[in-house]
Amino acid sequence: MRQRFFGTPDGVRVGQLFVNRRELHEANVHRPTQSGISGTGAAGADSVVISGGYIDDEDHGDYLMYTGHGGKDANSSRQVRDQDPTAPGNAGLITSMVQGLPVRVVRGRHRGSPFAPPAGYLYSGLYSVTDWWMQVGIDGFQIVRFRLDRVEAQPPLEPRSSVETDPAFADSIVSRRVRDSEVARQIKKLYDFACQVCGEVIPAFGDRKYAEGAHVRPLGRPHLGADLTTNLLCLCPNHHTQLDYGGMVILDDLTIAETRGMTVVGDLRWYRAHKVELENVRYHRNLWLPSAS
Repeated sequence: MRQRFFGTPDGVRVGQLFVNRRELHEANVHRPTQSGISGTGAAGADSVVISGGYIDDEDHGDYLMYTGHGGKDANSSRQVRDQDPTAPGNAGLITSMVQGLPVRVVRGRHRGSPFAPPAGYLYSGLYSVTDWWMQVGIDGFQIVRFRLDRVEAQPPLEPRSSVETDPAFADSIVSRRVRDSEVARQIKKLYDFACQVCGEVIPAFGDRKYAEGAHVRPLGRPHLGADLTTNLLCLCPNHHTQLDYGGMVILDDLTIAETRGMTVVGDLRWYRAHKVELENVRYHRNLWLPSAS
């Protein structure tokens, strides 16, 4: 079985059309040939298909109000019983929200969306799961409801999406970390989601835990940091933000110092199999304290 992959597969482009579910499966865009959600509670959900199969779905282009799976009449889009948030696909989307994993969105032909293709299936790019809740749906049964927001810096949808202004909501999701590689997930699992600075483990829904993979030397230009364990820490959101914004730096002895006053506040917690390279530590420190490196 193929390893679950989060992101856009090599050779696939946003806006690409696929004839059927088999082609989606072969391209590793959406692996199930029937289910609308690809995922499990343990691993997260890597892709969804929206094709008018659920009466409560809403397609706004750059964001979706997506109905979880289960409880639907086999011959229509109507609900005939309650949905369960612990069902594999629903649990997978919840895990993707908690862990900040990107979800591939595929649109199938249906009349309810101007963004749907005239035939076949359209790959619409990566979205983040930014909220979930339970509510009574149109048919009077409990449904699991998800909001998915399109990740920025992707080719625009056709037709162009016109998203309603929602500043409060936008502010609440601005710090979500969409980039979450397999290497980052390995580091978080190694530390059992405990922050290497403070030891805090953030509990989430069910038995899920939340932490963030923090790159010491930033990725991308001009920094060109590597997505390797030697450039990654497992941090809580507060300490990740503090590292990224220069509120703390790592000294050569791998202690942590707050840049305001250069007060040493503690040691990083380490597992024997993991250490960051001193070159990355010095690069990060030089971004904020050029005279100290």
